[in-house]
Amino acid sequence: MYLQIFSISFFLISLVFLSSPFFSYSPLSLLKDVEVDAIIGPQKSSQSTFVIGLGDKANVPIISFSATSPSLHPQTHYFIQTAIIDSYQVGAIVAIVKYFQWSQVVLINEESDYGNGINPYLSNALYDANARVSYRSVIPLEASDDFMLQELYKMKTMQTRVFVVHMSSSIASKFFMKVKEAGMMREGYVWIITSALTDLLYSLDSRVIETMQGVLGVKPLIPSSRRLGSTAKRWKRKFIHDNPDSSQVEFGLYGIWAYDALWALAMAAERVQFREHISPSKNTSILNTTNMFAIEISKTGPKLREALSEVTFKGLGGKFHLVNGQLEPSSFQILNVVGKGEREVGVWTHSEGILSDRNADVTNSSSKRLKSVVFPGETTDIPKGWEVPVSGKKLRVGVPIVAGFEEFVKVEKDRQTNVTKVSGCYIDMFDAVMAELPYAMPHEYIPFETLDGLSAGSYDDLCHQVFLQKYDVAVGDITITSKRSNFVDFSLPFEAGGVTMTVLKNNPNNAWLFVKPLSLELWLTAMVLFFFTGVVLWILEHRFNSAFRGPPEEHVALIFYFPFMSLVYAQRERIVSNLARLVVVVWMLVVLVLNSTYTANLSARLTIKGLEPANTDVNALIRNGEYVGCRKGSFIYDFLQDQGFDKGKIKPYSSPEDIHKALSKGTKKGGISALFAVKPYAALFLSTYKNKYITKGITYPTEGFAYAFQKGSPIVTDVSRAVTKLTENHKFSQIQKKWLGNPESDAEDGAHDPSQISLTSFKALFAISGGVTATCLLVFIATYLYKNRDFVQRISNSSTSILSKARALFQHFDQRDPKSFRSSNYREDGANTAPSINENTRSSRVVPISTMNFNDANGDTSPTSEHATAPSHQTRSTDRIEIVTQA
Repeated sequence: MYLQIFSISFFLISLVFLSSPFFSYSPLSLLKDVEVDAIIGPQKSSQSTFVIGLGDKANVPIISFSATSPSLHPQTHYFIQTAIIDSYQVGAIVAIVKYFQWSQVVLINEESDYGNGINPYLSNALYDANARVSYRSVIPLEASDDFMLQELYKMKTMQTRVFVVHMSSSIASKFFMKVKEAGMMREGYVWIITSALTDLLYSLDSRVIETMQGVLGVKPLIPSSRRLGSTAKRWKRKFIHDNPDSSQVEFGLYGIWAYDALWALAMAAERVQFREHISPSKNTSILNTTNMFAIEISKTGPKLREALSEVTFKGLGGKFHLVNGQLEPSSFQILNVVGKGEREVGVWTHSEGILSDRNADVTNSSSKRLKSVVFPGETTDIPKGWEVPVSGKKLRVGVPIVAGFEEFVKVEKDRQTNVTKVSGCYIDMFDAVMAELPYAMPHEYIPFETLDGLSAGSYDDLCHQVFLQKYDVAVGDITITSKRSNFVDFSLPFEAGGVTMTVLKNNPNNAWLFVKPLSLELWLTAMVLFFFTGVVLWILEHRFNSAFRGPPEEHVALIFYFPFMSLVYAQRERIVSNLARLVVVVWMLVVLVLNSTYTANLSARLTIKGLEPANTDVNALIRNGEYVGCRKGSFIYDFLQDQGFDKGKIKPYSSPEDIHKALSKGTKKGGISALFAVKPYAALFLSTYKNKYITKGITYPTEGFAYAFQKGSPIVTDVSRAVTKLTENHKFSQIQKKWLGNPESDAEDGAHDPSQISLTSFKALFAISGGVTATCLLVFIATYLYKNRDFVQRISNSSTSILSKARALFQHFDQRDPKSFRSSNYREDGANTAPSINENTRSSRVVPISTMNFNDANGDTSPTSEHATAPSHQTRSTDRIEIVTQA
């Protein structure tokens, strides 16, 4: 290798070339004997630390065109990197991962400063892109073939199939030969290499290139120019002249950066112009454990460093401008190894992201994609980025034994086959989460039970078993608590939390108490029957009873007035039709029962005090020494003690049936006064025992149900992401509806007063009343149609419209029936009196109906009714017919 040293005099740059296998010690003599003012080198990051320290002591700029490790720069102000450092290519690599929607990556790097330098930048960038590093493999520089194969087989047993390789070309050549041998360069695998290796693909043996088919790589984008082409040609001629036996000739990135570094140094020297002689330093520096050397301090070096930071020009690699001693980042090419070399499939820029080519129109959305990529296995199908691991190891899922509430988690064991079956709402939800992961996750359910099939402990004990690595994850109704978080890592909750108090139903007094005795269905049905009865009575009495005649508005008022007033007092209107009398008799029976029942129920609500529970909040329960209950094994047992309940006042229960019996008994009979449970269990309990219980008081906020993983589990983030997605797309809601129905809605639907009278109690009575009323209506209609069959026949045979026929039929029905109308007045004692004419007394008014002609089949015309008479011209419009009722 060559270390290039520059001594600056007025308009003169003298170059001193040094080649030595121990060059790390050579700069000492250059600084003391040659008195150099700048050093270009070293070429490797591993050689830089020692030289950078010397330059900092001597105030001599150290300019490197090939050391790309980002960890070198912060060490000193006198170290200048004219190469694009490795951390800048991270954006391009992550963009590829994000473009193909891969969520996990394996990092493989050589064990050196160069290999390790990119890892923190790449890991952080992948995390920001919602991807993660599932594994990191470090390959020693002197690794044997067996070590490489062993490491590759280890990675082959993992799920991730996306690998990012950051190595020098010398070790990468051997590594990819072993990748091919391990069978990991086939369909389904993805390999991405960093810029240093991508730029040196031309120098690799053809056998190595053959093993790297389908590999993706990135490297800085060098803009094409005539100057670059001309310089590359001259360099190749010179290189071939000096190395006639070499077959690999390429003016690569490092040659371009070295060329631009020389130009930058020359321009900086012109700005400095005069060189100041150095003076011996009074300080000493320890270079090794046995020798101390005096370091000469350069007076020109600081000026040269400042001049370099101000140099800006268009070099072979594009714009040359140093920012904080580093070359400005550029765009990156995305290359695909195909055939004997590589082809460009896209570019990446910091501002626009991925583009199809360097001249793409950024305003066109179609240009923001890669060209067709050939992946390993000579396929253009995009790999998933994961596969079922070869080892077949399954995720061990611990499941609690939930007695009583089997809708959530149910564990069954076939005693003959000894096969355990786990099912339930929360089990299906976990299966959905596993299916949503971007990689395969085989898993098996292992009940947390004793040898005799009983629960092996509390939920805290189950989480502790996860901590002891007996299980990989615990699944079920496991609430996130601070105590459990000390042993496990929780995912995001898949079910909302909150602790509620459930007590026996009560009858609260309020301003609407008067409507409480009857249920809503009963109120509505009674109102419909009221209206129906009024309409039928009007129909039955209209043609025969003067009390049911008059203007239309009086008809409507009477329809509503008659049935409703029967609730309060007897009617003044007399009924003359036998059918109507039957309807009224049945209706009065309904009114009597309904009125009596309503009155009795309302009285009970206003007078009975025992319907209101004595204890409706936690403080009252504690103060009165009431017993309370919770689910066995739940964290609520500790929660209630924190709220102030005595340990002896808390009774754990396993099944809903036991809880129901305890709540029904109450504290005085050996039961409990209230149940404390998380919201999902409380809702299921209320929906199971409708109309009996209700939640009281506030909901105590707690974390929800979540999956408990081992500390540091790599899949917690992916599981949380899957939980969020399934929650947003309502997949969880569908699973809950399948197993639980809609317990919260059912609880609300059933949350009516148990003492409230429902429609069921009056079904038979309403059916009798409605049936009798409807029967009377049908009999009347049939009788009317029979008596007026000739008129109906003429109307049906007429050629008028249906609307005209209906109007004529209604007008005929609206007339008095001369044969049946009771013209006499009725006393209350039943005596008859002759009708009297009184123009001053308000009575029903009869308006004669104009005759209407209808053509029959023979063309003859007939009056509208055989009983209709022509109106008298002498009749005044103010004449009234009045029936006077005498006492």
